[in-house]
Amino acid sequence: MAEKQLLLGDEAIALGALHAGLTGVYAYPGTPSTEIAEYVQSHPLTRERGLHCTWSSNEKTAMEGALGVSYAGKRALVCMKHVGMNVCADPFMGSAMTGANGGLVVTACDDPSMHSSQNEQDSRFWGKFAMIPVFEPSNQQEAYDMVREAFDYSEKRGIPVLMRLTTRMAHSRAVVTTGEVRGENEMHLPANPRQWVTLPVNARVRNRQLIKDYATFEEDAAASRFNVLTDGPDKSLGIIACGIAYNYLMENFPDGCPYPVLKISQYPFPRTLALSLVGMAERILVLEEGQPVVEEMLRGVFPTSVKVLGRIDETVTRDGELSPDVVRKAVGLDPLPSFGASETVVPRPPALCQGCGHRDFYTALNMALEKYPNASVFSDIGCYTLGYMSPLNAIDTCVEMGASFTMAQGAAHCGVWPSVAVLGDSTFTHSGMTGLLDAVNNKSDVVLCISDNLTTAMTGGQNSAGTGKIEAICEALGVEKAHIRTIVPLPKNYEEMQRVIREEIEYHGVSVIVSRRECIQTLKRHAKK
Repeated sequence: MAEKQLLLGDEAIALGALHAGLTGVYAYPGTPSTEIAEYVQSHPLTRERGLHCTWSSNEKTAMEGALGVSYAGKRALVCMKHVGMNVCADPFMGSAMTGANGGLVVTACDDPSMHSSQNEQDSRFWGKFAMIPVFEPSNQQEAYDMVREAFDYSEKRGIPVLMRLTTRMAHSRAVVTTGEVRGENEMHLPANPRQWVTLPVNARVRNRQLIKDYATFEEDAAASRFNVLTDGPDKSLGIIACGIAYNYLMENFPDGCPYPVLKISQYPFPRTLALSLVGMAERILVLEEGQPVVEEMLRGVFPTSVKVLGRIDETVTRDGELSPDVVRKAVGLDPLPSFGASETVVPRPPALCQGCGHRDFYTALNMALEKYPNASVFSDIGCYTLGYMSPLNAIDTCVEMGASFTMAQGAAHCGVWPSVAVLGDSTFTHSGMTGLLDAVNNKSDVVLCISDNLTTAMTGGQNSAGTGKIEAICEALGVEKAHIRTIVPLPKNYEEMQRVIREEIEYHGVSVIVSRRECIQTLKRHAKK
């Protein structure tokens, strides 16, 4: 029975997947994707059916677990933020070769303007790279409808589907009308098990088939109800609006857009529709959230005489996210009255919470390193990255998850001493363990610090895969037990913390210091309970 619900874009994806007969969600928390898995975890249908909904150690293991579900003929949803696609790239690319048996949908939430990310990468490139179809909803209703259709399409064409959202789509709310609730698939193994073994003798055959299928995917996109070409009386401009950009465009034209418009929400890019648009307009404006993916494609599709406007020529700003105002400017409308922030508003840059254990650890680390003027501290992605900010100014690098342990080793190999690394407990099990194994095998002269707050704090306090296991993991990877030290980051312990840090610096081998105190935010929630 249909009903109306007020949902985030993330929640619409989650509910649509549940109603499509989901068997499991596989995810690692990362803004702006986190709410998808959290919604599945809290939904009554998950408990009723006993669906898999626990967090994976990282995006790669999430993708691989979901592939197993698909192999068994059931439906799986994989969720991550855009940089998580880098982590799961190996199994994601491999999934194009294996194909799908049960429906497999991979959701990547991009973060233009880098609200909580280190880059603006556009996940649509991954679909083109792997020759996998991409769905990109323009509103919350479409997100709900589209994920249901994506599961059906995945099974119809025997291919995983990538769904791409952006921050505003993921984190804005709208009313969604729901549909029927489907039961889970019955387990059934692949009809052609050979394609699931990607030895070259099988993969070559599968690759040729995928190339043929990709042409079919493009035909499907041209016929899709999510890709719509509409005419308009003013032929001076034609507009291609992708995903949420279509919403922004129509917000500026509530009575209907006067220009011909091609709405794109399913890829591969439908060239036939684009060529039809060229026949209607003198110039083409491309509105797309992220990088100029479609705009660059058009330069190989349209005649050279057709003028294409967009991010490349900066008709649309090259960096940052779209907004109705950005779109308004791009189509030549006068700006609406604005109400800027008062000059008296004090900026509030992000900072570590008062009472955070990371603060006390960094304070002790800074004090311990005062006698080592050439020390370098390599950090990682997490709350503790805010140790870069004043007044702590405690770290020198932050590249991606897991990089701190391995960068510290590379620097140590070049003579940097002391070479210190800092990462969190969740990042350690996500991608730090292999770096620690390298350090042990290389006998590196490094001090590797794990700031353990017993949760995945940066994304809202999800469970951390390493809770209660960190010292045992370090010892199993070969770190000498005498040089696995545990400290409690509190002001009263500063003297002891400095002593431990300096002792391990003076030990010329692999040292691990675990700084453990529960996140102040999860502690407050636990206290309320």
